[in-house]
Amino acid sequence: MSIRLFGFLLVMSVFCILSSATNAGDGIPPNPQPQWFKGNLHTHSLWSDGDDFPEMIAEWYRDHGYHFLALTDHNVTATGQRWKKITEVIKRGGGPVFEKYLNRFGGMWVETRGHDDDREVRLKPLDECRCLVEERGRFLLLNAEEISDTAEGVPVHMNASNLDAAVQPMGGKTVQEAINANLKNVEEQAQRTGREILAHINHPNFGWAITAEDLAMVVRERFFEVYNGHPGVNQQGDTNRPSIDRLWDIANTIRVGHLSAAPLYGIATDDSHSYHKPNGARPGRGWIMVRATHLTPESIIRAIRAGDCYASSGVTLRNVEHDRNHHTLTIEIEPQGEATFTTHFIGTLQDHDGESRPTLDKEGKPLVDKSGKPLRVSRTYSTDVGKVLATEEGLRPQYQLTGNELYVRAVITASIPPQDPSFKDQMAQAWTQPIGWERHVQPLDNQSTSVSFPRSSPRSRHHHEHPHTR
Repeated sequence: MSIRLFGFLLVMSVFCILSSATNAGDGIPPNPQPQWFKGNLHTHSLWSDGDDFPEMIAEWYRDHGYHFLALTDHNVTATGQRWKKITEVIKRGGGPVFEKYLNRFGGMWVETRGHDDDREVRLKPLDECRCLVEERGRFLLLNAEEISDTAEGVPVHMNASNLDAAVQPMGGKTVQEAINANLKNVEEQAQRTGREILAHINHPNFGWAITAEDLAMVVRERFFEVYNGHPGVNQQGDTNRPSIDRLWDIANTIRVGHLSAAPLYGIATDDSHSYHKPNGARPGRGWIMVRATHLTPESIIRAIRAGDCYASSGVTLRNVEHDRNHHTLTIEIEPQGEATFTTHFIGTLQDHDGESRPTLDKEGKPLVDKSGKPLRVSRTYSTDVGKVLATEEGLRPQYQLTGNELYVRAVITASIPPQDPSFKDQMAQAWTQPIGWERHVQPLDNQSTSVSFPRSSPRSRHHHEHPHTR
């Protein structure tokens, strides 16, 4: 190599280093424009029943284009001292889990004690992991928990993101009581600590635990998982139980149309447990896209609360725009090779048929389990509830609100499957949040928490027309 060429390369190297330093310093402008941040709010590690170390998991998400991640282990946050036998780590992961961890981060980071079969490895708490994986403006870790409770003999699970400390499950005589008690516990911590904490209901069809009526009646809870990537959560329902999408529409119709309450917003998550095995709850199946100005817990959670987000299992949206003056919902879809896209605009009209009835078996008898105990199942509702109001093909679908809708949401379905399907014949999708509901609701403190389930069409309600506001 000539001296001249060496000098040129040296100058260019210094220039690149200085440019990188300058860009890093200028990475957070004083008035940033909103941008989309990708995140997962349901993740398990060796701190509970996941099979990998938090640092390894966080690095996977960061390297796969995620911007934020909540570690949500069961009834625990990743704090304090915890040691785990290496033999148990290897057994759970089904392979060289510890070896991969040691090779990646080295003996100066990985701490062990003991010998032979009693040898243990220290699980690093979240605050230590941050130092290795967080990057300003690029990747953020959230202290979180899956509050794992039971009521009426079924699992009642909720996630709380950006916690200060673990929240213990409160229980309850009914599923609704348990949800409300745990939500109250989370709200009290948020008020006490001054933190923005987001609570959402997990996988309602897991264990067939949470009915549409349960989702409707817990009006203080505004978020739930419309898609969960765990293959065991009964995403599609069955003969007697609604799919998660159907649960969403029933619950929101009751909330907005009968309780004058705000609807649920939908979140997509991984519920990842398995990072080494070919089967199981793997990462990368479901995520939430949040439009915010800053990658901070506060900005992310406030944007989710405002509904400035969408859920996805593989479809990317460039823009979701609710024009309040022209009463339109416009969506711009990111092209994906040769894939085509179908958008269904789904909602319930004010003059819908509100008839519902108990869900019965083929012989017209109440559904019971093998021991003869009645099953907890949602009621059966008219097809007017959550009907397809319009269908559009292409990359820029749009819906014109008429003013007769209780709410409208969009489901965008691609002609291709997601990269890692969680159930048979799954297609990649995205779900937008319901809009157009605001003029039908009352302030939270004035909302009723009791409702009858009518057997005839509800009385039509008339409102003064005014621009839709979120």
